[in-house]
Order: sequence, then C-alpha cells, then structure tokens
Amino acid sequence: MTLDDLRVFVAACESGNLSAVARELSRTQSAISQHVRRLETELGLTLLERRPRGVAPTQAGRILHRAAAQGLGHLDLALRELRDLRTGERGTVRVTTGATTMRHFMTAAVVQFRRQHPDVDLEFRTETSSRSCFDALAAGEADLAWITIGAPVRGIEQRLVVELPWVLAVHAEDPLARRESIDPADLARIRPIRLPENSVARAQLDGQLAHHEDESAAGTNATTSVADWDTAVLLAGIGLGHAVVPALPGWRGSDHPTLRLVPIPTLPPLAVGWAVRQWGALPTLAQEFAETVATRATR
Repeated sequence: MTLDDLRVFVAACESGNLSAVARELSRTQSAISQHVRRLETELGLTLLERRPRGVAPTQAGRILHRAAAQGLGHLDLALRELRDLRTGERGTVRVTTGATTMRHFMTAAVVQFRRQHPDVDLEFRTETSSRSCFDALAAGEADLAWITIGAPVRGIEQRLVVELPWVLAVHAEDPLARRESIDPADLARIRPIRLPENSVARAQLDGQLAHHEDESAAGTNATTSVADWDTAVLLAGIGLGHAVVPALPGWRGSDHPTLRLVPIPTLPPLAVGWAVRQWGALPTLAQEFAETVATRATR
C-alpha cells in the first residue's frame, strides 16, 4: 500500500469513473486499475464495485475512503506548510522576551520583517526573567528568546548581539546629573531603584559592584524595586530615586526632558542577545528574524 495507491483510490471513489481518473492523472486506465487491485489484494477485500457506467465504493471501500481522504488532506496541508517553511513564504516565528525588549530592540525589526514577509505570523510571549525564557525554549513554546547573556545553560545556545554600557539614570536637577561620569564611590550616596532579585541583569550588576564594595554601598538603602528597566528610568526621571541601568536606545531626547543618563565607565557592559535550543535546527524564518533584529540593534 502506497500513498499513490491511496490517492488513486480516493480519486476513483470521488469520480466514480476510472477513465475520468486516468485522464485527470494522465495515466492509462489499466494503471489506475492496478492501484486499486493492489489495495484489494493487500486488504483481502473488494473496495470498488464495477458497474456499467463506472464504479462505486463497497462498504469496505467507503470505510477506507473516509480514512484515506481525511489522512491525505492532512498530509497535503502539512506538505504545503513544509514547502512554505522551506521557501520562507509562510510560517510562524515564536519569540519570548521581556517587556522592555520589544520597545528598544525589536520595533524597527518587526516592521522590516513584516514588510518582507506579510504572511508570516509573529507570536510574542512576555517573560519576566531569562530563566523563564529558557524554560519556554526547553518546552518547545518558543523558537527564539532575547535574554541577558549569562552562564551556560544545558541544552540552550546563547549568541551575543550587543553590549550595553551602564549608566546612572537621574533627574535633571539631581547634583549627580552634572557629572561627566560616575565612579563606584558615587553610588554610596544614591537612592537606588532596583530590579527584581531573580533578574540576571541585577545579579551581574551586583557582582560587578561587589568588586567595589569598599567604595560603594549601593543597594543598602534601596527603597524601590521594579520589574523592568523602563519603569526604573521613569521613576528616576520624576525624581523618585536613582537607577543603574544599561544604556538602552530611546531614553535620550525630547521625550525625556527631566532625565539624565550619566556613564559609569568602570563597570563592564551588559551583554544581551539571542538564545535558542539549537541554531542549526532553527527554522529559516526564525533565523531571518533573529538576524534582522541583530542588524537593527547594532546600528
């Protein structure tokens, strides 16, 4: 029993005429009959009843026709979807990331990708930590995850896209706003707005600041904790505190007249980028989306 046997049999049931099937498939009527006989021989049942003006399925033939027609329909749909994936015309790209990422790293890339692939579905899932993003990848719920690059994770590949220098976000009238740069010792006098305890970025920042623990007491007098960098910068801009954050695009300019971002050059930059289960197995569309985001992020 082959797929070709089943396709010919389904066509014969729906047409009711072997000659018509032969013409439609550009084969001889003898070849069409051979496909049906092969099925009947293998199953040990008569599938088509020969009539003066064509054929009709027997009871056994009706059972096989229902199953074969449904199965071939699903198979044809799957094959079309696979061809679309290969050619990059259709498909779905599933991305998991934090809320801040879309605004600062992906907006322009999404617009460009959508223009190039108008029929491709983009699915975005918001997570609150890199750990949650890794879990989504491991569970097969996402193709790509935008993360803070950190320690190796089993079964996950990480790829650096851009390194972000650290800055101190302060209100424009704050005394520190007039500084050209910030030293670790200056952080002893700030009222820090902190990221959550489970944040990889916070863990890396705390680790860097630990090297300067004799100079800085940052964090000992923290009164505010937020879930993302945008909120931290917003609160710093209204004078609620100070935020040590990576320098993300979009925080400078007329939209933030009360905000100043002062460099902290002694702190190593924060590395961010993509994580996947396996780059070599990533669908073509997902690879292209990842490359589009990376190109935009490094301009």
